[in-house]
Amino acid sequence: MQISPEQFACIEHCLPTQRGNVSMSNFQVINAMLYVAEHGCKWRGLPKHLGNWHTIYTRMRRWASAGVLDKMFEQLQRQQLVQIKIEAVSLDSTSIKVHPDGTGALKKTGHSPSASLVAAGTPKGAG
Repeated sequence: MQISPEQFACIEHCLPTQRGNVSMSNFQVINAMLYVAEHGCKWRGLPKHLGNWHTIYTRMRRWASAGVLDKMFEQLQRQQLVQIKIEAVSLDSTSIKVHPDGTGALKKTGHSPSASLVAAGTPKGAG
């Protein structure tokens, strides 16, 4: 899923103006974001020909925080250029610590008797 330069011209007004020395155009960033949305790959798994994954991810996060992506996707859908709607993304990174007994670790047995009975002391319950 990619948009053409003609389709990009229809949504360009939704995006911030690029200033300074930028390594990627907004057009390239949008097509890379659409690639991730379509293929469900990790940002680091983005093909090299689409650009630096970190640059794309950083710009996408800025746009998402500022509401730019919402406006852009609404415009793309209004013009029926893209037929997706991203409402929510949920990730779960729950981690549960397993007790050593559950991992197959050797279980501790009772204390090992000493070679010398005097050093071991009087056994409990005796006496």
